[in-house]
Amino acid sequence: MSEAYIALGSNLQNPVLQVNTALAALERIPNSRLIKQSSLYQTAPIDCDHDPDQPVPDFINAVALLETNLTPMALLQALFDIENTAGRQRPYINAPRVMDCDLLLYDNLCINTSTLTLPHPRMHKRGFVLLPLFEIAAHLSLPNHGKIAELLNTHQFTDIKKL
Repeated sequence: MSEAYIALGSNLQNPVLQVNTALAALERIPNSRLIKQSSLYQTAPIDCDHDPDQPVPDFINAVALLETNLTPMALLQALFDIENTAGRQRPYINAPRVMDCDLLLYDNLCINTSTLTLPHPRMHKRGFVLLPLFEIAAHLSLPNHGKIAELLNTHQFTDIKKL
């Protein structure tokens, strides 16, 4: 079986419930098994385009480890299904969202297609991914970026609170 790390995030429609519902949905992905899940983290939004008169709610984030026999593309489709079931809409890039499921790592594969890039291209800059990932896999090194612990020491991540 392969190991896959998945980031989950929500900032709409009761985000804690949405992330917990997505974690439960990960357990139901065929030919897969949820091995570990991080705590929930509350994170101020970054890179969100929005109307300044309409503040963007904080995100709730988590990371999970799955063992799976699915291919990376089949797993990605299962993650899209979880997003769609939650009511995810994509009106514009970085819009607030009911559910976001990102495939971060799949074994040691490096993939770069129009649909999937592995490892996730921005995870090494995102505290809301690195902190929960470190919680469940402190030993990991990210290809081309180094150990998670070193990344956490070299970046200043603010506005992230473990729940």
